[in-house]
Amino acid sequence: MISISCADYAFPLLPRERRFALLRLLGFDYVDLGLFERSEGLRPGQLLAEPRKFARQLKRDLIHAGLRASDVFLQTGLTPEDSAENDPNLIVRSQNRKAFILTLELCEELECKHLTGLPGILHKDVGNNDSFDLAVEEIRWRQRVAWSSGICYAIKPHVDTICSSVDQARALLDATPGLTLTLDYGHFVFQKISSRQVHTLLPYASHVHMRGGAPHRLQAPVNESEIDFNGIIRRLYKNRYRGFLAITYFRDAWKQCDHTDNVSETILLRNQLIENLRPEAGKTGQSDGKSIAAPIQGTWPESSPAVWRA
Repeated sequence: MISISCADYAFPLLPRERRFALLRLLGFDYVDLGLFERSEGLRPGQLLAEPRKFARQLKRDLIHAGLRASDVFLQTGLTPEDSAENDPNLIVRSQNRKAFILTLELCEELECKHLTGLPGILHKDVGNNDSFDLAVEEIRWRQRVAWSSGICYAIKPHVDTICSSVDQARALLDATPGLTLTLDYGHFVFQKISSRQVHTLLPYASHVHMRGGAPHRLQAPVNESEIDFNGIIRRLYKNRYRGFLAITYFRDAWKQCDHTDNVSETILLRNQLIENLRPEAGKTGQSDGKSIAAPIQGTWPESSPAVWRA
């Protein structure tokens, strides 16, 4: 069954332990962890400095809060351009690979089966073709290493990266068989790409980020959102999706993503998703009053179609 998680990075003004406590207070059992350099208590630099200590303490904090990790989202730089995954500099890519391996070990310690990363960017100094080839090379390496650890590695299509449109996402999918996506409709709708177009990528989703969005607004209140949440859920049921819907409101000045009340919007979206995830709602659009079951964990098949199944 499909279940709901929430990103810890929705509440960056709180220390790590209090973010976890708030998520539990809001009724979540699962947390998407943002391993970002801007995230207090969850910075890749901390993992690199003391990997075992970092992993064990993080596991203790999650257990204390009553949470389990649904995904780890690794971003080694402060922005997609900073220490990009497909950086032409071999030293930068080697450092990124070290961070990736340690993140895989972190996932194993946390018993988390899903890891998200960015695809890289277009580097003007090397050109589009070489930027794409470097991205594919790194994605294939990460896929192979992650699979050997029993972890699903997914790319997140993201504005300001080499994978910001539906066509670019399809190009990466074609070049890397078995690749899956952490799909966030907001990054497409922001660019005036309709939900209908993004729906075509759902069969390749192993994780789905959910928050309100609209043209020129990467993040918007639920009641102002132009994202087809109901359509997403209907198609996920049809695809026999067995992953998470991760509520990922976040607070950052980037793209004016600090203009929403994340506590209220998280609650509103959670309630809407719960209503539409009730078993009969997935078939008829109506609720039968039953609760959501926990997700089924599974292994990732190496062949298409790319659908997360038990």
